[in-house]
Amino acid sequence: MTDWEGVSAPDAAEIEALAHQAVASLPTRFAGHAKDVAIRVAEFAPEDVLDELQIDDPFELTGLYDGIPMTEKSIADQPGGPDVVWLFRRPILDEWASRGGVALNELIAHIVVHELAHHFGWSDEQIARIDQWWE
Repeated sequence: MTDWEGVSAPDAAEIEALAHQAVASLPTRFAGHAKDVAIRVAEFAPEDVLDELQIDDPFELTGLYDGIPMTEKSIADQPGGPDVVWLFRRPILDEWASRGGVALNELIAHIVVHELAHHFGWSDEQIARIDQWWE
């Protein structure tokens, strides 16, 4: 049995570092575009985001892309900031614990790739194929 005394859950900085590792390991054709997307970590998605997405349980949302997909960007766009992949620490840790047998870095990589797929302008069908591969 593992001695859990003195062990704590990964903090936001550790989650963010794992996400940056996932981005760094992307194939070259995606890496250049992905580096322009900021990664942010919060404990949970804000209430207004959950309401907009009609999500009642904040543990159901592990990540979110906030930006304009590359396929929809225009030179007329006036960006208010960088596109962002949000990672929600507590839901990620909850999913990691419930799955068992999945390394945390693999789970975070999957979430980051899923959210970056929105940035690349992939269709829901294309993104679903990523999710099916992961299941």
